[in-house]
Amino acid sequence: MVGEEGLRERRKQRTRRLISETAWRLFADRGFDQVTVADVARAAEVAEATVFNYFRTKEALVFQDMEAFEAALLEAVRSRAPGETPVSAVGRFLRDRGRVALDPAIGDVIVTAARIVGESPALRVREAQILDGHAQALARLLAEETGAAPDDPEPLAAAHALIGLHRTILRSTRRAALSGLRGRRLADEVQDHIGRAVAVVAQGLQDYARRADPDTPSRTG
Repeated sequence: MVGEEGLRERRKQRTRRLISETAWRLFADRGFDQVTVADVARAAEVAEATVFNYFRTKEALVFQDMEAFEAALLEAVRSRAPGETPVSAVGRFLRDRGRVALDPAIGDVIVTAARIVGESPALRVREAQILDGHAQALARLLAEETGAAPDDPEPLAAAHALIGLHRTILRSTRRAALSGLRGRRLADEVQDHIGRAVAVVAQGLQDYARRADPDTPSRTG
């Protein structure tokens, strides 16, 4: 029984990968706005309903990894060490993610993604909506940690600043790849941009929501 379930799961993964790769190829060749879900289904030789079983919207075919990114980002902030600020945690998270640029093939993938998104008003709007959703989720986490009210402007402002780091690095990475940087040169450029951007935001947020160190005596204790 376990073997059958494993087989079904592998088949689902193959189907999802087939749909994703097919959509990516069509979007790269013809542009996102010129390709329909029916076109993707036809090229992948699956039913249109099957595409929607794996991807809720056409835009999800492009931004399919964003939900996992949000979960990983929130976990990086949630699990930060005592004494560490959210800015430091987000910077560390972005630096870890940025190492993928060492792969020489990643530059071309980034260029293709930049072109697909840049040429589509619908994708630019959706990308902004996703990033705003990341900020809202991070604001809820920071409000919970600091005991702030859900509508308090401080955690929301801090969250938008932190997601602004990601937005900044996303755009600068695309520009660097479009300029022709690849491999080590691209990775070094990305890491430099992350370091400089984090430093600016850290100066503004300073000690906001710094995690208390249980080994540090309280001044009122």
